Amino acid sequence: AAARSSGGFSMVPRGTVLGLGVAAGAAALSGLAIRSAYRAELDRAEARIAAGSTTIPTRSGTMEYAERGTGRPILMIHGTGGGFDQGLHFAAPLVTAGYRVIAPSRFGYLRSEFPANAGTAAQADAFVDLLDALGIERLPVAGGSAGGLPAIEFAIRHPDRCSALVAIVPATFAPDRPTYAPMSPIQERAMRAMLGSDFLFWAALQLMRDQMIGTMLATDPALVHAASLDDQARVDEILRNILPVSRRQRGLMNDAMLAANPARQKLERIVAPTLAISLEDDRFGTYDAARYMVETIPGARMVGFPTGGHVWVGHDAELFAEVDGFLNTVP
Repeated sequence: AAARSSGGFSMVPRGTVLGLGVAAGAAALSGLAIRSAYRAELDRAEARIAAGSTTIPTRSGTMEYAERGTGRPILMIHGTGGGFDQGLHFAAPLVTAGYRVIAPSRFGYLRSEFPANAGTAAQADAFVDLLDALGIERLPVAGGSAGGLPAIEFAIRHPDRCSALVAIVPATFAPDRPTYAPMSPIQERAMRAMLGSDFLFWAALQLMRDQMIGTMLATDPALVHAASLDDQARVDEILRNILPVSRRQRGLMNDAMLAANPARQKLERIVAPTLAISLEDDRFGTYDAARYMVETIPGARMVGFPTGGHVWVGHDAELFAEVDGFLNTVP
């Protein structure tokens, strides 16, 4: 079985932090050409997140969000390393299927503020303020990876606003999930420094792509190498879209705390129709979390795939067809 990691969309692996430093040191020796290539990619990343989103005030401060599509609304909650851009990227098949995808940036990501209370419940409550600002009374919510935590909490705390719950590779509680020791102060300072450097992250993408896929994306690199060119490009885009990582640092650190050892949530209180989706070879162990959800939430349904890793390689169209089919059963 694939070794499980404490990192990635759920949190950043500590071994990868050291690797980022090694990769950056090697890249720095390559001189001006490397710097020029880095600057060009960072400029593209900054331009990508500069357009297409807006902000609203919430009880927890400013929240950024973006929308695509004009059909039935669905709230898409991104995972670690994301922002509104990751939410839109993941949910693009739903836009094609005729949905209006609303994708917020969670606390500490991009232009969303990081409040004193940045916990899962506070995130869920802020989504209510977003819906109020948009004039939406009730809609389905989908959460990917660490975004599954506030999506689930939204369904628990605000049943009158949640018409359905979709948990995709949920980085949430499972009884048999391994626990991890808290970071030491030195480890935390090192992680903050690395996540605050766009150059270190970019250098790791150039020199350690397979390691990044295996740790940050919790997916077997060999699976990606054997995938279609479209799937390979999609995985590459997921990684590159984490840039600028410095604009996501506080959100990443918060997810590292919340998703490393996720708290047990009151799943039995969820009344919304629920779909949980995961893959058996996800190195974050989200298959166990999805299975626990369907065992605990009344009437919940699960879709599982044997392979595909945390970013469901080879199953993107199939996965969102399942989501679409499920949502079509919800009034």
